[in-house]
Amino acid sequence: MSPGMLKMWISIAGMGIMFLAIITIYLSRYKLKGVLKLITALLAYIFLFISAITLFIVLFT
Repeated sequence: MSPGMLKMWISIAGMGIMFLAIITIYLSRYKLKGVLKLITALLAYIFLFISAITLFIVLFT
């Protein structure tokens, strides 16, 4: 696989993780309550951080 194709797949994975972050942030803010809300919010922001780092690395390499 060429380096360009590998970067494309990594970028798509980063966007997929960002989509998961959006869904889990929505769930934690509007649909869940209590401890589950805290857990999903923490998971969502971890997803967001991972996707941001992934896309930042792909963009500047």
